[in-house]
Amino acid sequence: MLRYLPFLLVLGLTIYTFIDCLNTPENEVKHLPKVVWVIIILLFSIVGPVVWLVAGRKREARGGYGTAGGGRGGWVAPDDNPDFLKSLDEETRRRGEPEADGA
Repeated sequence: MLRYLPFLLVLGLTIYTFIDCLNTPENEVKHLPKVVWVIIILLFSIVGPVVWLVAGRKREARGGYGTAGGGRGGWVAPDDNPDFLKSLDEETRRRGEPEADGA
């Protein structure tokens, strides 16, 4: 069973990068047209998928909270989103309910 592991890893990597390449929008693909990347991934079993992961598409840095920490607009959890919290405060005032102390 252990002797099949390298083959399964290469196959899994190839399938993952193939699907990732197909799902990537054309404007995010770097250096070559998407069709050429698909051919490279399928023809060169180990090198093609690794090259796609390293140089094939634009990747953004991860981390931070929305625009404050990450420098880009993105999804923020509701309890960290100041706009959402402000809308809750406005709705609470509109209803005339007492505000929570934030504990």
